[in-house]
Amino acid sequence: MQNRRLGTIFLVVFVDLLGFGLILPLLPFYAEQYGAGPFAVGLLVASYAAAQFFGAPLLGRLSDRVGRRPVLLVSILGTALGFVLLGAAEPLGRWLAQTFWGPQTQAANAVVLGLIFASRILDGLTGGNISVAQAYIADVTDTGNRAKGLGLIGAAFGLGFIIGPATGGLLSRFGYAVPAFAAAGTATLNLVAAYFFLPESLTEERKAQMAGRARPPFSARALAAAFRRPRVGPLFQIRFLFGLAFSMFQSIFSLYAAGAPLHLSPQATGYVLTYVGLLAVFVQGFAIGQLTKRFAETRLMLAASILMAVGLLAWGWTPALGVLLVVLIPIAVGGGILTTVINSLLSKSVSIEEVGGTLGLAASLESLTRVIAPSLGGYLLGQFGAVAPGLFGGLVMVWVAVFAWQRFIVHPDLPALREPAVAGEDAAPAVAPPG
Repeated sequence: MQNRRLGTIFLVVFVDLLGFGLILPLLPFYAEQYGAGPFAVGLLVASYAAAQFFGAPLLGRLSDRVGRRPVLLVSILGTALGFVLLGAAEPLGRWLAQTFWGPQTQAANAVVLGLIFASRILDGLTGGNISVAQAYIADVTDTGNRAKGLGLIGAAFGLGFIIGPATGGLLSRFGYAVPAFAAAGTATLNLVAAYFFLPESLTEERKAQMAGRARPPFSARALAAAFRRPRVGPLFQIRFLFGLAFSMFQSIFSLYAAGAPLHLSPQATGYVLTYVGLLAVFVQGFAIGQLTKRFAETRLMLAASILMAVGLLAWGWTPALGVLLVVLIPIAVGGGILTTVINSLLSKSVSIEEVGGTLGLAASLESLTRVIAPSLGGYLLGQFGAVAPGLFGGLVMVWVAVFAWQRFIVHPDLPALREPAVAGEDAAPAVAPPG
């Protein structure tokens, strides 16, 4: 029964990320057609994350109350509608511009670009399904198999990026709207499959229990309380800083690859991201289960932080495509381990009623990094060249490695598992819901 549920949630996440992977590397080029510069492209990527920052907490806490399945269905529907709007942005935008302002090219481009932004914001508001899927896995696994189960999410993510970017690159030859409509189609199929084949992971008793603890989905007070918790707080700090470094790499990679010294085409960039996906699948689908059997998760977190630091620093000075493919190995491996291990440690650090909210808040923090990172990365790339984003990210990860060493290895005198709520904050003990 457990294996069937894990298999189903794996397929749901895979198909969801397949659609996302279809359009992610193409968004900068799509937006540039309508006058978006590097800063505007950064804002476009950030708009999705900003919307998810507010949407993910609501979905995470809601999944604790009403169940994982209905929340997943709503989020998949929102994704499908967002992709439809993205694909229809050009004809719809030109029709709106002509209707209200007449046939002015500048106005038409502005309206189309506005609809592209709207499509990403819609998807972001309903796009908290990864954290809900993680909570689903936490529901159906024990602590011993938690990291291995959560690794399936990473493997699904990787597979989506193996097939998605390469397919999106091929489809883009027929126009950038084609990958968007293809993504909408995959999301629709995903919605149908989840509706018929995904069972609920929470019993009615558990949902009633969680509903009794319900509080507002997000507040500054709850977030501050989360950072004060002796085990959750340090993990959130690492999640945020790692997310900032990794999101900068992800969000500006297409722009970086298109410039000197690589000058990669959109198709070639898609193939490189496919290669990264292969590495992620290997780490999170196969290696993470073996690694967590042999090593403590806190030590894996430290080792992965060091790998990421080395990879990002080397990325800044990459002279050619061949070297880049080597440099991407420690970045992908370190990122895959960190994503899985941090979520596993978080899920084990709170009561079972808080898992969805805690993972949702972690996803919300990650979304915040994806608000900051694209604009910051675009600025660094534009002002200081290709070296700057890698140097910045590498130095951030050096700090993360030092912090993880001091907090979890040198002084591991923290509550082991299931730390109690902060006094006076049983309102979702610092784990105001939720990426």
